[in-house]
Amino acid sequence: MMKKLFVPALSVMTISVMACNGGSSTASKDSTTVSADTSALAAPVTDTAQNVLSDTEKSEGWKLLFNGQNLDGWHIYKGKESNSWVVDNGELHCLGSEKDKSDKRADLTSNDTYENFEFRTDWKLAPKGNSGIIYLASEDNDAAYLSGPEYQLIDDENFPEKLEEWQKTGANYAMGAPLVKAAKPIGEWNHTRIVVNNGHVEHWLNGQKTADYQIGSPEWKKAKAEGKWKDAKNYGETKKGHIDLQDHGSEVWFKNVKIKQL
Repeated sequence: MMKKLFVPALSVMTISVMACNGGSSTASKDSTTVSADTSALAAPVTDTAQNVLSDTEKSEGWKLLFNGQNLDGWHIYKGKESNSWVVDNGELHCLGSEKDKSDKRADLTSNDTYENFEFRTDWKLAPKGNSGIIYLASEDNDAAYLSGPEYQLIDDENFPEKLEEWQKTGANYAMGAPLVKAAKPIGEWNHTRIVVNNGHVEHWLNGQKTADYQIGSPEWKKAKAEGKWKDAKNYGETKKGHIDLQDHGSEVWFKNVKIKQL
């Protein structure tokens, strides 16, 4: 039976070493053009948790996915047991573990599903940390990463294992290396945007585009067939799915989590 969710306290996340460590992949990207993000919402983040929408954001259709107080709107992936998440100081905080960095932990998954959308959040990692944001995720699999693409979050400089380029922050995890390195030093807040529109996906990190690809394109199919997901038949097949925050046993913080349907 699932443990009680603490409000405003403990809730959850899961991902295995498979999702962020090891394996092989063929890097693939449909566009190598690196652009600057001129959006008003790309302004530098601060250390003050806000979790509010401006009047402009409201008029544009933005919705908060995290209210800064509790875990309303979220649940544990597939109802797994976990007590690894707290809401503290207006921040969603995965507590992390020194020993358990396996898929025995559990992801935090949005109640709602989304097809065409723009997602934004501010986040930071602890030293040697490893996490990710999975989107278009289905709960028909043992883990969210078996269906949904992953925006990688990791300590590029100090992670204790050797990283491939497609494992680094901002990457389309296990499918393509980031177009640029844009992560701030560990412990500082980063700003992420993920845009999904009719299968075309963009990753943005601190105002710089780090991934640009089309689900189902020849390049995408080649990367899937030759890499980690070659035996994951459901990977990339979900047209309308959950937002899933990964618990990989590391400390990670999120705030200003918001989404706009396109």
